[in-house]
Amino acid sequence: MTTLPPERPEPVEPGPPAAAILAAARLRQAAESFGADAERYDRARPSYPTAMVDRIVAESPGRDVVDAGCGTGISARLFQAAGCRVLGVDPDPRMAGLARGSGLEVEVAKFEDWDAAGRTFDAVIAGQAWHWVNMAAGAAKAAAVLRPGGRLAVFWNAFDPPAELSEAFGAVYQRVVPDSPMAAGFWSRPASAQYLAMCDTAGDGMRQTGAFGDPQTWRFDWSRPYTRAQWLDQVPTFGGHGLLPPKVQAELLIGIGEAVDAVGGAFTMDYATLVATAARS
Repeated sequence: MTTLPPERPEPVEPGPPAAAILAAARLRQAAESFGADAERYDRARPSYPTAMVDRIVAESPGRDVVDAGCGTGISARLFQAAGCRVLGVDPDPRMAGLARGSGLEVEVAKFEDWDAAGRTFDAVIAGQAWHWVNMAAGAAKAAAVLRPGGRLAVFWNAFDPPAELSEAFGAVYQRVVPDSPMAAGFWSRPASAQYLAMCDTAGDGMRQTGAFGDPQTWRFDWSRPYTRAQWLDQVPTFGGHGLLPPKVQAELLIGIGEAVDAVGGAFTMDYATLVATAARS
């Protein structure tokens, strides 16, 4: 199985101040790139399984939910449809604006810095976003706004293309963007490995607060079909892809499109949604 690398790059080794500044600048650029094409992000990004939403709601004491890093509202709308009252928090006003357009209430702030103004909630969720948060500080903020028994649940989608496409996609990345983390053996890695590691890190952040019970990791397997056009629509939304020079991105999309054409122009993607979660003591 294979998965996207986390949209936040792996931590760099400590180095001189200039290196740290450059690394921080790259992180900011990657984070800010999502809002540059918020409509595509909302349209193309995968959803999450209903079973996950139902379990989080069932294991929370009520239905007042904060969606940390809500983006365009992909996960928030699912919880809203399940009968929850959802408040989104996101640092990007472009993403927040699109979410508001679909009827969601959103406040613009980094979750760690967000002022809850004394409000408390039954659940804090984060879909494909918690790796942008300082996980210890984020867990402390969640603990501060959760009611007793309230649940923190952060989740990511890992994907597994058919084996022949994994090999073909890897060859395209190696040819077009050889310096990309998706070029050096990436496509032969287990799908869930990177996000399971992030679930462990998220769980460590929950433990550090001393405010949560033992963290758990939940897994939900599902799949969805993609046409060539649908997959190519999603690729530019992957972390860092929006920062590629236009000619490089175009060449990458041509190569990926040819790989999908070679398997008949459509395929089924297997997903594993991984959840790191704990209840407020």
